Amino acid sequence: MKAEKRAEAWRALKFLLISISAGAIQIASFTLLKEALGLVYWQSYLISLVLSVLWNFTFNRRYTFRSAANIPRAMALVALFYAVFTPLSTWWGHALDRAGVNNYLIEGGTMIVNFITEFVYQRFVVFRRSLDTNDLARKKTE
Repeated sequence: MKAEKRAEAWRALKFLLISISAGAIQIASFTLLKEALGLVYWQSYLISLVLSVLWNFTFNRRYTFRSAANIPRAMALVALFYAVFTPLSTWWGHALDRAGVNNYLIEGGTMIVNFITEFVYQRFVVFRRSLDTNDLARKKTE
């Protein structure tokens, strides 16, 4: 049981590290879109979110969850998550922006909510039956 807890802690840490890299992509692209191209908050947010999600999914599937699951199915499940998260976060982000809250504070708070909810969703819905099934996981057990 102790080994399982250690494995889950390591999985959460990997998710955090990959999410930080995805967050850097999101912040950099958001800043470029907002400041350099002059897009409004919600446009900058949506584009940067898509870039971040693609990065995050690709690396977490391979290294965090080490899943050999069907990619289109897994991506469809992630798309379902974002079908709920994206409209909600765009709505609250737009509302907070109109209320005068700093865009980067909105972005940071939204990223924290996204990090927590996405880890739980991916761990217990998307990859729950395919954890540690890819070539990396098999090599480690050999």
